[in-house]
Amino acid sequence: MTDTSIASGAFPPATAADWRALVEKTLKDAPFESLQRTTLEGLPIAPLYEAAAGGARFMPRPHDADRPWDLRAAVAHPDPARARTDLLADLEGGAASGLLRIDPTGDHGVAVGSAADLARVLDGVLLELAPVALDAGFLGPKAADWLASAAKGSPTALLLFHMDPLNAFAQAGESPGPIESHLVSAATVGARLAESYPKAGLFLASGRAVHEAGGGEAGELAFMLASALAYAKALVRAGAGMDQAFVGIHLGLSADADYFATIAKLRAARVIWGQLTKACGVSAPARIEARSSQRMLAVQDPWTNMLRLTSAGFGAAVGGADAVVLGAFTDAIGLPTAFARRQSRNAQLVLMEEAHLGRVADPAAGSGYVEALTDEMSRAAWAQFQAIEAQGGLIAALASGHVAAQVAAVREARDAAGAPKIVGVTAFPPTQDAPVEVERHQPVAVEAPSPRLPGPDGRCPPLAPIRIAAPHEAAR
Repeated sequence: MTDTSIASGAFPPATAADWRALVEKTLKDAPFESLQRTTLEGLPIAPLYEAAAGGARFMPRPHDADRPWDLRAAVAHPDPARARTDLLADLEGGAASGLLRIDPTGDHGVAVGSAADLARVLDGVLLELAPVALDAGFLGPKAADWLASAAKGSPTALLLFHMDPLNAFAQAGESPGPIESHLVSAATVGARLAESYPKAGLFLASGRAVHEAGGGEAGELAFMLASALAYAKALVRAGAGMDQAFVGIHLGLSADADYFATIAKLRAARVIWGQLTKACGVSAPARIEARSSQRMLAVQDPWTNMLRLTSAGFGAAVGGADAVVLGAFTDAIGLPTAFARRQSRNAQLVLMEEAHLGRVADPAAGSGYVEALTDEMSRAAWAQFQAIEAQGGLIAALASGHVAAQVAAVREARDAAGAPKIVGVTAFPPTQDAPVEVERHQPVAVEAPSPRLPGPDGRCPPLAPIRIAAPHEAAR
């Protein structure tokens, strides 16, 4: 019998020239270069790539095949009692940590306004085993103290204070008091809490405000890095050592349904973080929290959001996120039911335990396309980061409208490209409604300290969140 296995040599390896010749046959008179594309930020995407040796500048996260990333569940139900139930159910159902979105009004998160309120939400959660992260906007420093109080001084408590006033400022377009004062306040609290909780995450340097407003990957990375540098400087001024300052900063990025872009973006984040820490003379690993994109979700045919969220989770996992937060497929409509929350957890568990995405430290290594896109995003992000610093730092770049102009340019490029193909909206719309169930709850505000600080309010052009499908849904 003739041996026709690949190893036998019966099938000679195909070269790039062989592939190109096959492609040119289908193009007829059109040039091969007609297949060239670009991202919305102008980064080139070639029609054909050769295998790459691997990203020499890229350092993947430390590899743990048994628990390759932290499955983090977001909790935002306005009722604190229900929020506690959701958090405990998530932890019992496979999540490794929780993310609490805090809003004393109850409009956009758990109605918590004091240390006692937060302690009730966390009753039954073992902080030495299950990390708890916060998302509290301008209340970040006060919420950090509440979380520290719940930990009761335990040096092994796994706390992620995740203070991020710059992201809150960028999205709102204003701050209650000078934004510089909020930065100083957060750094002062962070430096103090680091003495009791040296392993805690103090700041989350997030670029998600750019993503959710419609910006591009390089812009999101540049915003993230500029935030990180601003937080590091503030911590050092508050008395923290340089190494301690960078170790206390985690990075926040969005994971989109375009999983190749997500993979390259997360890999690029480690590249530019390495450049920044090297320039500052410190050694601190990049710790990345990836949250699923809100702008990609659809209201029409919301069941298709399950596909988008799974794609986002795939991209985040392969890209090397340390923690992944997948929202619920009903987030664009209302609060998730227990079913929607379970689906969100199980999507990650399947990717982790059945698809075995974490068995390899860097699955994308050697892919010509991903390696090239990682390099291009790294260079473009670093250039945009330098432009932000040339403005005087991120606060100045926000106030001058520099960041908003970059985001607007990407949105204009998206609009000029025409209607996107959105499954269930512009492509394969449903022939009949298939409604989904969501939770309905009337929020009840609680008393809370004001986040306002003395002095005039900070202002900048807001990076208001969008949903890409919204105008196309309205047209129907």
